[in-house]
This record gives sequence, C-alpha cells and structure tokens, in this order.
Amino acid sequence: MSREKFVGVARGFMKEFKSFAIKGNAFELAIAVVIGTSFTAIVNALVGGIITPLLGFATGGVDFKELGVNLRPDLVLGYGLFLQSVFNFLLVSLSIFIVFKMFSAARKRVFQEEQKPVPTYEKPAQERLLEEIRYLLKAKN
Repeated sequence: MSREKFVGVARGFMKEFKSFAIKGNAFELAIAVVIGTSFTAIVNALVGGIITPLLGFATGGVDFKELGVNLRPDLVLGYGLFLQSVFNFLLVSLSIFIVFKMFSAARKRVFQEEQKPVPTYEKPAQERLLEEIRYLLKAKN
C-alpha cells in the first residue's frame, strides 16, 4: 500500500471516527453503552498498569497521576489524573468505534445478500412477462 493511499485511508478512518464520536443514533448509543461499560475496566487496567508507566519511563519517571501545579502550599491543581481520564476515554471510544465498524460491515453484508435480484426462473410468470415487455419496449426506443 502506497503512503498516499495509507494516509487517505487513515484520514477517512479518523473522519468517520470523529463523525461517530460527535453524532449518533439510538443503535450506536446502545452499542456504546454496552461495550463501553464492558471495556472500561480493561482500558483502565491497560492505561493504569501499562501505558502510564511506559509514558513515565519515557519521560524520565514522571507519574502522570501526580502531575499538578502548586497554587499555594496547601492547594494543588492536579491535572495528571484528568490527562489519564482523557486517555482512558479516547481508548474506550476508539474501541467502541472499531466494534461499531465491525457490526456495520456485518450488517451491510447481511442486507446486501437480502437485496440480491431474484433469478428469473424463481419469479412469477406475470412478473417475468412484464419484464420481457419492458425489455422489448426499451429495445424499440
């Protein structure tokens, strides 16, 4: 796959993800609630146990949960936990989006199979006759 094609696919994927995250219908919302609830514990464990320590290692031992600004000696504005929560949200919503894409693809395949044209030998005689007349009229014009 060429770089341009990959970038185009990635942009399309991100555009769909943005559209999914901002808009939605009841089916998408139901999927999001069920799967989001299921994935929350997994994502929290992944972020808290693996990703945050790796980021801490990469940044020289910084613990993101402890990041904050001292406004006064007795007042700390902690933003590290917020950053971790935002990261959790992004991972959960991305997981939901990927599962939604799989469901949508499966649903499209099912509906496309149902919409296949009926072979002429399975159609009623009257319908076959009408199609034949339509074909002859098109051929005349």
